[in-house]
Amino acid sequence: MSKVFVDGQHGTTGLQIHEYLSKHEQVEVLSIDFEQRRDIKVRKEYMNHADIVFLCLPDEAAKQSVELIENDHTKIIDASTAHRTREEWAYGIPELCKEQRNIIKKSKRVAVPGCHATASILAIAPLVRVGILPADYPLSIHSITGYSGGGKEMIAKYEEVQDEYLKTPRHYALTQNHKHLPEITKYAGLARTPLFLPTVSNYYKGLAVSIPLYTDLLSKYHHPKDLCSYLTEYYEGENFVTVHPFGDESLLLDGGFDLAGNNNSNRVELFVFGNQERIVLMARLDNLGKGASGAAVQNMNIMLGIDEKTGLIG
Repeated sequence: MSKVFVDGQHGTTGLQIHEYLSKHEQVEVLSIDFEQRRDIKVRKEYMNHADIVFLCLPDEAAKQSVELIENDHTKIIDASTAHRTREEWAYGIPELCKEQRNIIKKSKRVAVPGCHATASILAIAPLVRVGILPADYPLSIHSITGYSGGGKEMIAKYEEVQDEYLKTPRHYALTQNHKHLPEITKYAGLARTPLFLPTVSNYYKGLAVSIPLYTDLLSKYHHPKDLCSYLTEYYEGENFVTVHPFGDESLLLDGGFDLAGNNNSNRVELFVFGNQERIVLMARLDNLGKGASGAAVQNMNIMLGIDEKTGLIG
């Protein structure tokens, strides 16, 4: 049985990973006392004793934790932003391409993608890869997420502070420097950094990205149904990615889109809407599931050579 340690186990992502692992029958979780969570000597001992270490820490702390591992055996799964675009780290979207699972399986260092990035890349990358969507297309990505994506501090702000300002959706990262942009650009295969407009709203979890496209700016004319068909073919057989049929009105709730419809799962659902002139790609996921801790556990399963669905919910 593999030994697993979560460095940063008391944060939002760490707690969620612990919940997944508590139902996982093929790993033993090494738990550190709360009082010792910042003791470098104790953490170092736990890390070097583990087969897999999850890093659920701020970027700089994650980089420091990597330096504590002094053996060639321990594998690391980092949930921070620190290593996502580093060449020596595998990027943790198994569904990215046919080769990605094997890259993850053979790697000792895997970076868990960001929640906005996972949804965006899974919608865009296949279309860029096949040439339907030009790499230099002037993309705009709009994303809305629940406040749990901001971690403990933001959760406390929304749940404990009575502030009228927090009752309405809030755009942020308006200077176009959001930390997910580098990984979206790199792993979607884009030659031009997209405009990215994230929004946090007053509900706990659930995330959806929407990406508008003009058909006359594609490499050649494609009806939105064509894009839907290609995405369906690309993700055929995937356990955690579903592409819904084009034009299915049952996907909408009173004509609107339910962005929390994938909560409590490790799934990403993709949708294509639109007409002959304008297309909207959409992707939704649980920002704490496939957008964070669920993805981390899925990568762990692959790295350990066990069924990647183990311990995960649909």
